Amino acid sequence: ACGFRDNYPVIEEKNAVVLGVSPDGQKSHQKFKTKFELPFTLLVDEDHAIAEAYGVWAEKSMYGKTYMGINRSHFVIDENGQIVEAALKVKPEDSVASALKAL
Repeated sequence: ACGFRDNYPVIEEKNAVVLGVSPDGQKSHQKFKTKFELPFTLLVDEDHAIAEAYGVWAEKSMYGKTYMGINRSHFVIDENGQIVEAALKVKPEDSVASALKAL
């Protein structure tokens, strides 16, 4: 999120929009947005319908326990609604550069 925040002027110059999506609630989103001074919209996906539609709601594991969650990803969607880049399981430090290149 911070990488997209830091590059937001470049993103705007390309007439692009950033939307962040997570299963956290609205209160959590607002706190996160304020804490990190994010200039873009965060969408609440508590029922993970968006994540499922994009194929990023998956089983994950940490410390030997499995749980369902979102695999970090980004999608670049053109003005016609076509996905021009789908970066799944992307590293935060690589996500922004890849998205900017696709723009």
